[in-house]
Amino acid sequence: MICLLPGEPAAAVKPQGYGTIAARVRERGKVVCGIHKELLGFGYLDANGRNIGFDIDLCRAVAAAVLGAPEKIEAVPITAADRGPVLQTGEVDLVSRNMTWTSKRDAEWGNFTWITFYDGQGFLVGADSGIKTLQDMDGATVCVTTGTTTEKNLATAFADANLKYEAVTFEDTSAVYGAYEQGRCDVATSDKSQLAAARAGLKDPAAHVILDITISKEPLTPAVPSGNDQWLDIVKTVMWSLISAEEYGITSANVEEMKASQDAGIRMLLGAEGDWGYTTLGLKPDSLAIAISAVGNYGEIYNRYFGEKGLAFVLPRGLNELWSNGGLIYAPPIK
Repeated sequence: MICLLPGEPAAAVKPQGYGTIAARVRERGKVVCGIHKELLGFGYLDANGRNIGFDIDLCRAVAAAVLGAPEKIEAVPITAADRGPVLQTGEVDLVSRNMTWTSKRDAEWGNFTWITFYDGQGFLVGADSGIKTLQDMDGATVCVTTGTTTEKNLATAFADANLKYEAVTFEDTSAVYGAYEQGRCDVATSDKSQLAAARAGLKDPAAHVILDITISKEPLTPAVPSGNDQWLDIVKTVMWSLISAEEYGITSANVEEMKASQDAGIRMLLGAEGDWGYTTLGLKPDSLAIAISAVGNYGEIYNRYFGEKGLAFVLPRGLNELWSNGGLIYAPPIK
């Protein structure tokens, strides 16, 4: 039990280990991020071998806020099965790798931060396969990544529908789609965003379709190791700042200009006025401004990879629109 001394402010009391990860990150001079390197749009290598993608930019935003530069990251490729262990052991500071937030994972793996992508599990099939419904898949072979919610959802959905299937499992996500394209299974299943990425990378994308079936909720979010409230709050606040920046119309190009805005909320977010919590988090007043300037707001990041002129493939925002545009992307106020 923590007891306050007479006259001691509550903010002065810190849990055991508070600030440990942030101190380690600063001493090391980089944020170690567990990432995907073969999922188009989310985490992959460009022509020069540089890690890029939606999830990678979230990692870079944290590095920009904490260390002042988005390139101060160490991108560590991990498999789906690695995600829990690297969080539990603290081998990484952050996992930013298309990871579904569930109650069991939150209890066992680490601390999940904020939903940055709303998704759902679906199915990829050949356009001429004749498969249109879940019932059409009775007896099918299904390629799936092992150690994922996808594998469990598949089993549950087929059992509930009293259908049979044969799972063809792989630890490597890329192997799932390689096997599917080779005809080793009738169906591939995963989050629909991943299916869209995989379809875009196939030799003939038009020969494959993502069915209009969704069998689960898949809220995707970065996660951090347990036991360090300050680091959890830092990563959450950076995510919130990217979302809030889009709401305010703050972009990577106009950050400095917007610091003189007539809107007090904008000035607060950009560190031009008031303390949005940076003192307690051990950050600088303009840390969030640096992050936004480095990677852009949430919409800029999304459009960079999934917009009409994006680097990866076109993926309508849908639920990933801002709440004010009919979507679910929403952040607590920065103040």
